[in-house]
Amino acid sequence: MSTPLTPLPQESFAGYEEGTPPPAADPDNPHWGVGTAFGVWLTSLALMLFFPLIAVVPYVFVYYRGQDFARSAEALAKDPTALLIGIAATLPIHLVTLAIVWAVATGFRRRPFWQAVGWGWSRNFGFWVCVLTALMLYVAASALAYLLGVNKTPFDEMLESSAGALFATAFLATATAPLVEELVYRGVLYPALRKVGGAALAVIVVTFLFSFVHYWQYKNSPGTIAAITLLSLSLTIVRAWTGRVLPCFVIHLVFNGVQVIMLLFEHFIGAGEPQPQKAAPALYELLTHAPPLFLFL
Repeated sequence: MSTPLTPLPQESFAGYEEGTPPPAADPDNPHWGVGTAFGVWLTSLALMLFFPLIAVVPYVFVYYRGQDFARSAEALAKDPTALLIGIAATLPIHLVTLAIVWAVATGFRRRPFWQAVGWGWSRNFGFWVCVLTALMLYVAASALAYLLGVNKTPFDEMLESSAGALFATAFLATATAPLVEELVYRGVLYPALRKVGGAALAVIVVTFLFSFVHYWQYKNSPGTIAAITLLSLSLTIVRAWTGRVLPCFVIHLVFNGVQVIMLLFEHFIGAGEPQPQKAAPALYELLTHAPPLFLFL
């Protein structure tokens, strides 16, 4: 005689119903913690520090093999091809960083990505407000840099090493850097810090980390460092106020775009003419936060 089967409770099938929406994600109350957020930041930083160096190794092996190390390092620091390889290596780094952010934000496809990172518009902070904010921020950053003094930095020298370096940097500064930096700093780091310490602490820490990473590119130019800090503080305040990352991305993109336009204009129109000392800050964003390769030789 067979024993009758007892039906399972109805809720046992709840997680397997077809079309069940994924769990909601609150960008100000993320499912990841501070440790994970700092892990993402440190990983992105490590990639930017070491991958360009690894990428240039084959070139060094072919063209500098058998030469004196000290002289080779000095020559490599000004080698346009080596510098271009280091810049080009930033693109795969950005893609890997995006993949890491996606994995953390979605919990490996368990949550909607854009909702988790706060990708959306705020009711009172739309596209044109972002554009106007970016332009005003650029003017303020330029004035601050002028007052504190802008010196020529290794990053500026890298941009001047070749047209390829300039064009590659211009592409990265508008195509990938604003997206990657905003997702890392304002999409992953900020909400995790806000969750445990409040908005004020999160704004301070994220502003400091963003400025600290860029400091090594521009440490001999106090005006540029001050302008970067102003940019970071403003973007993080916008994130705190709106609860969204998309406005930060648009501001960052327009801010970089203005600088790229100015650099390209100078390259094509001002080539061969004596250049006055720049009052505006240099192009800040090669993100994510890639120092010139030769600082690590």
